[in-house]
Amino acid sequence: MTRVILAGATGWAGAALARGLAATDDLELVGAVGRKDAGRALGAVLGEPRLQCTIVASAAEALAARCDVFVEYTRPEAAKANALAALAAGAHVVIGTSGLGDDDYAELDRAARPAGRAVLAVGNFAITVVLLQRFAEIAARYLPDVELVDYAKATKPDAPSGTVRELAHRLGAVRGARPIAPSVGVPETRGGVVAGVPVHAVRLPGFVIGVEAIFGLPDQRLHLRHESGASATPYVDGALLAIRKVHTLAPGVHRGLDRVMDW
Repeated sequence: MTRVILAGATGWAGAALARGLAATDDLELVGAVGRKDAGRALGAVLGEPRLQCTIVASAAEALAARCDVFVEYTRPEAAKANALAALAAGAHVVIGTSGLGDDDYAELDRAARPAGRAVLAVGNFAITVVLLQRFAEIAARYLPDVELVDYAKATKPDAPSGTVRELAHRLGAVRGARPIAPSVGVPETRGGVVAGVPVHAVRLPGFVIGVEAIFGLPDQRLHLRHESGASATPYVDGALLAIRKVHTLAPGVHRGLDRVMDW
């Protein structure tokens, strides 16, 4: 039985994952972090009687209970500190929170290696996103000119999303940095640059999470696009896989759900 602590257990994605954990027979949710509902039984808050733990306000409180895997599903400003605390407590870490940068992951890697623990950071747990990432990496070998469009709701706090940031790093590793050609007008309309890849972030009501990779050659284009609906259901299976497999990774930071998938 793998013992799991979930930070962000009452959030949009965290609540769906908590219910998913309750339905397994090999994973046990032994701790839940959620400031708004601290002190209440998680099962009562989520309407799932199989969840027996009490919600606490901080990761430090939750980590008083021994766990094998700590899942970080809160906000960017708390994610790194929570993950570092979990590593110090001897847990492997799965990060679903977006908004962490390269410097943050470098710091986590420096903490994870001597601790002998793995950190698996996943920008998006949906299997369709993992497939898009893999297809895009293949396409980038032959189509080096690519731009990414990042779609999300108007209230999403980070731009680009963790999904698109991760994809940009993967494509940059395949194709290398290719500078954007100078243009007249408003330079910002050409997008930001992540790992040498142009990225355009759209934040509007009506979107949930989406990503599009547009590859171009003379007289032809390839569009790879993923769209998520309004529920967090697509992310549960991938998150459960990450929790089950993170211990198989070498100590240090690993990025992307495909690191624990069989191909």
